[in-house]
Amino acid sequence: MSFKAAIIGRPNVGKSTLFNRLAGRRLALVDDQPGVTRDRRVADARLHDLRLEIIDTAGLETGDETTLEGRMRRQTEAAIMEADLTMFMVDARAGIVPDDKSFADMLRKAGKPVVLVANKTEGRAGEHGYYDAFSLGFGQPVPLSAEHGEGLADLRDAVVDALGGEVPQDEDEAAEPELTDFSIDLDDDDIDDNDAVDAYYDESKPLRIAVVGRPNAGKSTLINNMVGEDRLLTGPEAGITRDSISVDWEWQGRHLKIFDTAGMRKKARVQEKLEKLAVADGLRAIQFAEVVVILFDATISFEKQDLQIADLIIREGRVPVLAFNKWDLVDDPQAMLADLKEKTERLLPQVRGIKTITMSGLQGRGIDRLMQAIVDSHRVWNRRISTARLNQWLERVTSAHPPPAVAGRRIRLKFMTQAKTRPPTFSVHCSRPDALPTSYTRYLLNTLRQDFDLPGIPLRMYMRKGKNPYANRKKK
Repeated sequence: MSFKAAIIGRPNVGKSTLFNRLAGRRLALVDDQPGVTRDRRVADARLHDLRLEIIDTAGLETGDETTLEGRMRRQTEAAIMEADLTMFMVDARAGIVPDDKSFADMLRKAGKPVVLVANKTEGRAGEHGYYDAFSLGFGQPVPLSAEHGEGLADLRDAVVDALGGEVPQDEDEAAEPELTDFSIDLDDDDIDDNDAVDAYYDESKPLRIAVVGRPNAGKSTLINNMVGEDRLLTGPEAGITRDSISVDWEWQGRHLKIFDTAGMRKKARVQEKLEKLAVADGLRAIQFAEVVVILFDATISFEKQDLQIADLIIREGRVPVLAFNKWDLVDDPQAMLADLKEKTERLLPQVRGIKTITMSGLQGRGIDRLMQAIVDSHRVWNRRISTARLNQWLERVTSAHPPPAVAGRRIRLKFMTQAKTRPPTFSVHCSRPDALPTSYTRYLLNTLRQDFDLPGIPLRMYMRKGKNPYANRKKK
């Protein structure tokens, strides 16, 4: 990154729209109603030939420090102090209001370079507000239309001028590796049967973790305690988080990217458009993540919504880890622990052996155990088993418990191989795959999980029918 720039301004002036425009992707939620953005979001961006790190902030609002508006303002102030440059955005169509002048005074006290941006200047409706912006005392404003991408060249020139004609370079600049899903395809001849099944696990690759759960489960508080700073907006109110915010962290030398998501309520209760957008953003974070921490409120755990979230993660093939938060509020920990263990085994049989952690995100208890469970489960998720070992195992289990005969005809399981990892997926060549009962497939999966030590992750097994090379030949 060459430099950092924070976009600040009143609510609903178009900050998130410009953020998405510079980032080149729809990362931040955008809606007509004011106050959509609450947390500060950081992303790599490009402004013509300039590469920068852009920070989207909440709209600057007046309010007491203890209120939600006051806590949002503290997040914005932290972004201003972190950035090398501030893009102060005003709404040219609404004109300059007293709040704009108050925020201009705050920026002058901060002492950081400021680029004044007059947004929504397309057409003649914003002409009056554009000239009115000169009164803020930051020189000539940059006319811009973030929605249509107009004026970005002028914005680039203004940024370079504000930085003194030179773009500061980060001394610790390093190319961040591209985060893409991968699977290891190896020939059977290259695999030693005596090798460990996780010999190909690469600990140098970044690990993506999403934290999900119902509203007010303590997701943002937990992540703040992990990274050791008030990075995310927290409070007693439910539903504070809207955007899925990514936070970079390093644990025991391992680079992590943690995603905080909006609380997911029952689908029937989600009526507002903004909440639907927030939940959809959280679902995208689950698809992007590798490990998903399902955060429960230990005092009211295992409601129907919790199980639906867990089932969604399992169907997506991600690694689920259960974390029971607010353990410091439990009156009888031993009885609660036994009850949670029984419910986990009974309600989530498809991921038998799933990692469960009791913790307190507010007090920081249990974070190391949670991270160890995440790394261990991720290692299992990446395991690959050699074809020779799988076929030896298949011969043994089918001999001990042969497939049932259907309509008087035996079903033969001929060959088995692991098609991919992440999650481990197996392909079995079968004489009559359509006739094989689902119960027998479950028997194979449960025995495979136990014999090869694959606890707590989703496994997939597909039955294939081999092609007969003589099926379409005419008889001579």
